[in-house]
Amino acid sequence: MNNNKTKVTARFAPETRFTLPTATNAPFRTNLETEFERLKKRLLAATLDEAEQPELNAPLRRAANEAAALAWVTFYPLLVFPALFEEKSRAAVRQAARQARIYAESAEIIAA
Repeated sequence: MNNNKTKVTARFAPETRFTLPTATNAPFRTNLETEFERLKKRLLAATLDEAEQPELNAPLRRAANEAAALAWVTFYPLLVFPALFEEKSRAAVRQAARQARIYAESAEIIAA
């Protein structure tokens, strides 16, 4: 058992205040974000209008979201996004065509 009963009085220092700078060096991205969303919607709508198969809707939307995510982390997302989206949408169309071909071939094998 502890028999030491020393009282310690608490002493508080005067309150310390400081100010933080309000201006940041980072660009204000809200305007850029709305322009970016408009660009994304416009390019996606044009690509969906050109798509002949309705089953390309989901892969093309996924390609737009992936391209947007990659472009947004760059310094110039408005410049990078169209090229990324074009590349991703071509890859999505190729992948959908490949899946359709494999599905058709496997249906023939199963039917035989």
